Amino acid sequence: MDGFWPVADVLAHLAGRWRVRRSVRDLAGGAGGHFEGATVFSPLDGGGLLHVESGTFTWQGVARPATRTLRFLPGSAPGTADVRFADGRPFHELDLTSGHCAVVHPCAADLYRGEFTVRDPAHWRSRWRVGGPAKDLLLTTDYAREG
Repeated sequence: MDGFWPVADVLAHLAGRWRVRRSVRDLAGGAGGHFEGATVFSPLDGGGLLHVESGTFTWQGVARPATRTLRFLPGSAPGTADVRFADGRPFHELDLTSGHCAVVHPCAADLYRGEFTVRDPAHWRSRWRVGGPAKDLLLTTDYAREG
């Protein structure tokens, strides 16, 4: 992606339904997989969005249903989000006011480094590099607005 598209209010921007395509690469072992499905950002009581992702994850030729739920709450600065796991544990802040955001999330022995980029009103991408004693993964997810 050459340029970034600034987002004044991340929650307003993400609301709705997105088509999702994710590639997953094991950089240490060379294995790979992909996810295809949809993500819906719907309003939460009290503010914020519930992020529900569902689709099919295929790893080394084996396809399985997969889901993920996150909570995107109003962030500490206007237009930003406080991203949390479904159980309420903190994940990361998300500030797309410049169209780009880099985040870090330590998880036990692993370290997740994320990068979010917005290309235009209907397309954005997340890239996660996950490193740890037993992991060396690159996850790249492209989102395209539906409807």
